[in-house]
Parts: sequence; C-alpha cells; structure tokens
Amino acid sequence: MSREARRADLISAALELFSTRSPEDVSVDDVTARADVSRPLFYRYFAGVRELHVAALRSVVDDLLARLDERPDAEPVDRLRAAVRALADVAERHRAGYVALVRSGSVIATSETGAIVDEVRNRAVAVILEDLDITEPSPLVLTTVRCWTAVVEGSLLTWLQERSLPRERLDAWLVDQLLAMLDATGRHEPEALTSSAGRPPGRRT
Repeated sequence: MSREARRADLISAALELFSTRSPEDVSVDDVTARADVSRPLFYRYFAGVRELHVAALRSVVDDLLARLDERPDAEPVDRLRAAVRALADVAERHRAGYVALVRSGSVIATSETGAIVDEVRNRAVAVILEDLDITEPSPLVLTTVRCWTAVVEGSLLTWLQERSLPRERLDAWLVDQLLAMLDATGRHEPEALTSSAGRPPGRRT
C-alpha cells in the first residue's frame, strides 16, 4: 500500500471511530486495530490521535467546501437547493466523517477542530448571502442565516441516523425553512432583506 493510501486508510478508520465515540475516548490502539496496522506504523504518519483527528475532519471539510463552490449558475432558490444537495451528498458519502464533524462543534473544545468546523459554517453563511444577493447583512439577518445552518446540520445528522425523511425532499424542505425564517426576519427589518436587484432575496422574478 502506498504512503498516501495508508494515510487515507488511517483517516478512514479514525472517522469511523469518531462517529460513535468522543475523540478523547479513542486511543492509538483503537485506531490501529480498526485499520489493522501496527503502532509503529501509525506513528510514521501521525504524532497521535489528536493530529489524526484534525486530519480526518480536514478531509471531510475540504470535500464540503469544494462542493459548495460548484453551485450552478441559476436562480437564487435553485442555487440554495443545489448547495443543500451538495452538503447531503458529502454527508452521505462521508457519513462517519460528517457525524464526527458536527459532533466536534460542541463536544471537542480545541482551537484546531473548532477552527475547522467554523470554516464550514462561515463558508455556508457566505454562500447563502451570495445567493440571496445580500452584501451587507444586518445582525438580525446574520443571526437568521447562522441559525438556518444549524438547522441544516441537525437535519442532515437526523437523516443520516434515522433515514426517516426521503433524500429527494431534503433540499426543497430546508430551503423553504430558510425562506420562512427570512420572511419572519423581514417583518422586523423589511429594509434589510431587499437585494441589490430591488426584490426580496430568494424569490423568483
């Protein structure tokens, strides 16, 4: 096995373990047993489990960010739906990694993992504001969008774990949730939700 493949194998093993346990409860022996490698080989790639954890989350985040940047040139609502579909695609493909990523946001108090999780959330907020054509969001609008990203995270986590909601309904339902939240915000700050095109954001002309 090549060096790159062996490193990827260790990351995959870590993501599987981190999806069911807190990283502080995962040892080097746990990872080497799951990957079927020796401890000396593990330390040829990583200094310890914490470094492996950061690398594992980074691999999922890179995929998420890449997919967010591949949105089609379309109407704002369609672009938002495409963004949600992209997130769902990555979450499904890296199920264990996505679960670990979301849990890291509240369970693991380290600057490195916190920065990684924040990178995804901040990019998601930027994508939404771009698609809604909002260049100078007010504090209330920012709060609305940030709250919606938390709804998306929780919904995808529930979907991965329970599979009770059909995949094909996720993107439309979640975007409708955002539009409803923005509508409520607009009743408090109508001037804050007028796009540069002179129409309410996210609505078709």
